[in-house]
Amino acid sequence: MGVVGIVIRCQCNKRVARFVIHWRGAHNMSVKTAAYGSWVSPITSKIVTESSVRLLEVRTDTKNPNDVYWTEMRYDEEGRYVICKQTVGQGCPVSLTPTEFSARTLVHEYGGGAFFVNDGKVYFSNFKDQRLYVQKSEVGAVPEAITPAECAWRYADGELNEKTGKIFCVREEHKKGAKEPVNTVISLDPSSQQQTVLVKGSDFYSHPRVSPDGKTLVWVQWDHPNMPWNNTELWIADLNEAGDGISDARQVVGGADSSVIEPGWTTDNELLYVSDKSEWWNLYKMTSEGEHINLLPQDKETGGPHWAFNCTTYSVNPSGNGQVAIKMGGDLGILDLKTKAYKVIDTGFTSYRFLHLTTSGDIFCYGGSPTRFPCIIHVLPSGKVNIIKESKVLPIDKGYYSVPEEITWPTSNGDRSYGYLYLPQNKDFVGTEGTLPPLLVKAHGGPTSQSDNSLTLTIQYFTSRGFAVLDVNYRGSTGYGRTYRLKLLKNWGIYDMDDCCHGAQFLADSKKVDQNKLCIDGGSAGGYTTLACLTFRDTFKAGASHYGICDLEALAHDTHKFESRYLDSLIAPYSGDGVKIYKDRSPINFVDQLKCAMAFFQGDEDKIVPPNQAQMMFDAVKAKGQPTMFVLFEGEQHGFRKAENLQTALDGELYFFSKVFGFEAADITCDKIIHNM
Repeated sequence: MGVVGIVIRCQCNKRVARFVIHWRGAHNMSVKTAAYGSWVSPITSKIVTESSVRLLEVRTDTKNPNDVYWTEMRYDEEGRYVICKQTVGQGCPVSLTPTEFSARTLVHEYGGGAFFVNDGKVYFSNFKDQRLYVQKSEVGAVPEAITPAECAWRYADGELNEKTGKIFCVREEHKKGAKEPVNTVISLDPSSQQQTVLVKGSDFYSHPRVSPDGKTLVWVQWDHPNMPWNNTELWIADLNEAGDGISDARQVVGGADSSVIEPGWTTDNELLYVSDKSEWWNLYKMTSEGEHINLLPQDKETGGPHWAFNCTTYSVNPSGNGQVAIKMGGDLGILDLKTKAYKVIDTGFTSYRFLHLTTSGDIFCYGGSPTRFPCIIHVLPSGKVNIIKESKVLPIDKGYYSVPEEITWPTSNGDRSYGYLYLPQNKDFVGTEGTLPPLLVKAHGGPTSQSDNSLTLTIQYFTSRGFAVLDVNYRGSTGYGRTYRLKLLKNWGIYDMDDCCHGAQFLADSKKVDQNKLCIDGGSAGGYTTLACLTFRDTFKAGASHYGICDLEALAHDTHKFESRYLDSLIAPYSGDGVKIYKDRSPINFVDQLKCAMAFFQGDEDKIVPPNQAQMMFDAVKAKGQPTMFVLFEGEQHGFRKAENLQTALDGELYFFSKVFGFEAADITCDKIIHNM
């Protein structure tokens, strides 16, 4: 028997694609038949985290263009952030951050922009004390603090300007007893350690960048209740020669109904920025005459949601030749500002972040792909791609990996939703004849975020055991234009829930998955969507919440500054009639409607989603008599970083589903108690 092809037509605005999903119609004698979910897989929870790192920020040094730097979050070092360096053509990467340090900032709690490099020196924010340090970019170099210890200050998104000799960055002050932290833009003299507040008064700031001639400072700002993906303002001001004072501050773009992010400069001191005023986050230039030009109008996104600092999606060649490396949707390309020519580079990767273009025309960045693990890549001017660092190297046959297909399905209000479908894939097994696989729907966090098609072992862990996985980009997700992104406004807890349920039902109705074995999981905001689906709908039979929200009122009262007014736009202002909406959309208030099994995984130091919310929901489900599990991880915050806890959460979720759906999970050891079973 041959392979059966099912064609799915996917249309997103003006983009149309055709995908073919392949079902294995026959198997050779070495392939075993076993129940879906029970397949033996080499992708264990230990392999998912063992000798694995999460690759984060990428930086280069203009004065040493052959040196590339990046941050690794190391799971086997309890989530420590380590700055690494590779000199092109010289040996192997080296780790620069001493073991007693971790290069991670907590500005906005989510951090990012924790380090930068200038002339062979690395400047970084240290996690434990949140002070800024400097060290030589050499193994064994000792970091020296350049900010005081007695102040409750945090720093992020910094750069050192050559003309002034000053560091320009965002500072966040956490005064004891204050209602919320105070954010400002400062200049810092690394020699004298003198700090000067340049910009203050708004609730949030990002991307302070000084023009190459040292005369102009640009920054992004926004105020409650706005979020940076809804409405921001781009400001510039004249900077004095010493770099410690500004004048004539003025807004140049942005405001209502526009998200402006990632300002930068050409070598000729012309302002660049990313804006969604054309519907899509595209790259713009403001000329010296004040004209604003969309440099590459396309129905694709260059920028993304500003959850963390310094997620650069374009980079100007410092040589002044007019070239800009730019991420456009899933493409990486070179845009020539002088000729307006644009050329896509075929790298074999499909997602890019942290772009840096050097004087020699080399691009260093993060690259993601459906068929290999995330990498730090070096793209030569010829288009050749060299791998600098791979987040994980595994001797596992690709026959165990499921390659996703992007699909679309009808959802509520006549809309369509999108997602990536992963079919069960294991070269050693096929499912029992006449049966269909269980489906795990994944709801991403944010909720203003996006799932892409990069190789993710936590998904392959399930697909290689016989699960189908649908990774949903529900309405409100990024990557599909401003209109789609803003559909979730006032509709969180409705549209995201509808899209996950409709997606699961679409696949069940199409006889791709087992109608009686539909489950869902998600973390943070995705955990809320998970809990809402399990409480307010009857589509799913089981679910797992990872640090998910069950009480929206508690979240409105007890979360950090960056997201403290996020719910105003997602739900309603928490006052008057809005209070009832919060109550009506909180799963904790409707435990009497629960009819399915739930598992909860939570960190005990989580400040974004306090652990008492998971405890409240678990107690309610337990009292209701439904199968339930609660695992509280000591020392974990919002998102698990310790390898042993990640393993426990992954194995625990599979174990929970296996007991609920009645199959035997292979090679899983779990000592966690499932109550009411």
